Amino acid sequence: MADPRGFLKVRQRETQPRRPVPVRIMDWKEVYEAQEKGVLKSQAGRCMDCGVPFCHQGCPLGNLIPEWNDLVWRDKGEEAIERLHATNNFPEFTGRLCPAPCEASCVLGINQPAVTIKQVEVSIIDQAFDNDWVQPLPPTRLTGKTVAVVGSGPAGLAVAQQLTRVGHTVAVYERDDKIGGLLRYGIPDFKMEKEQVDRRLEQMKAEGTRFRTGVAVGTDVTWEQLRRRYDAVVVATGATVPRDLPIPGRELEGVHFAMDYLVPANRVVAGETPENHIDARGKHVVILGGGDTGADCIGTAHRHQAASVTTLAIGKQPPSERAAHQPWPTFPTLFEMASAHEEGGERTYLASTVEFVGENGKLTGVKVAETEFVDGKRLPKAGTERIIPADLVFLSLGFTGAEPAGITEQVSAEFDGRGNVARDGYYMTNTEGVFVAGDAGRGQSLIVWAIAEGRACAAAVDKFLMGSTILPAPVAPTDRAIAVL
Repeated sequence: MADPRGFLKVRQRETQPRRPVPVRIMDWKEVYEAQEKGVLKSQAGRCMDCGVPFCHQGCPLGNLIPEWNDLVWRDKGEEAIERLHATNNFPEFTGRLCPAPCEASCVLGINQPAVTIKQVEVSIIDQAFDNDWVQPLPPTRLTGKTVAVVGSGPAGLAVAQQLTRVGHTVAVYERDDKIGGLLRYGIPDFKMEKEQVDRRLEQMKAEGTRFRTGVAVGTDVTWEQLRRRYDAVVVATGATVPRDLPIPGRELEGVHFAMDYLVPANRVVAGETPENHIDARGKHVVILGGGDTGADCIGTAHRHQAASVTTLAIGKQPPSERAAHQPWPTFPTLFEMASAHEEGGERTYLASTVEFVGENGKLTGVKVAETEFVDGKRLPKAGTERIIPADLVFLSLGFTGAEPAGITEQVSAEFDGRGNVARDGYYMTNTEGVFVAGDAGRGQSLIVWAIAEGRACAAAVDKFLMGSTILPAPVAPTDRAIAVL
């Protein structure tokens, strides 16, 4: 199991180096540099023969982490990618974008810094692509069954690839002009360049998956039409309804949802000229919300050469180490320094946004107050108000669920109380043959959960169509393994 004494000989955790800040904010390329091979092997060698690898339970995909750590340490890259692909369709996505709950569960993390699992993962897939080890896996036979997958984010792509490989004819419908969903237009290139999406799509096309872009299901074609045309339909549209902040001044020009900023910015980087592009050059930018989407706005604003960037979070600053109520091997809430935070800007916690202020219909500032906790509620503390100058405000407050898109009216699929498409323990809605996977069914979540649900939903669809399945099902909608598929 890797180097038996590796964790004793190499106690220091070394992560992938990042390009210098003054250099990387001048372009949109990924912020990371390649890690030296010897360092990578020594880091993989820190993986212990721990008996019970808790990293498996930390990963929704059930990645065989100790096995491919061992193979990297032994310099067996081709075997490592086979082991990685056995559980994860798209390690180039998770290796760049996943917050790595597996590392929070690493046994070595009890008394040392955890193994750099995420870095080893991305190095495996990058080496595989560089050496042409990633090849199409077309089915050996066709079943004659057809499936429509609506949405081309990580969940939809995982469903499509799994079902294509067992012989079903799969068509992926996407309302945008290119495939990828938020992987393409929501994630800035400095976190993941779109080459990663394109070369995986080439593999999927070669395997037989069909893609239909520029089709808004619910309007251009109805859900009922898809249901009549295909033997099964999978809803994988994501949770894209943003959470609003209805306070005075919300209507002012300059207050936007985060995705209204990030999507056109990504299109510009791709060489397009969107009409609704928001340029932050020379402007004072305030971002409400301290999550990943907020960090994406920070990095984008820096590359637009904003005059200032301020992030406001209503809650307390998370601790730098595990809190007592989040013991190992749970996934803790910690204060983190993303690459965008390294690039500048101010982060303010316990800041309650009271009002957007402006003149002549245009935003000029944000009135904030200190947050105080009263009977468990977070409220603005009277007498602490102040105004932060702002030309642009981006609301990065999370998402409230899936877009209705005519689902209920056209196929009678219901929504639950959280704004998600309701489903049973096998990913099926109350309408037979209509399934739902990913954020559309579970709410806003991690990319690793989207892929895991996509794989499990594919197994449920295959069983529905064929009576049995050989596809793995890593998770159920209840976050438990599906043992009976």
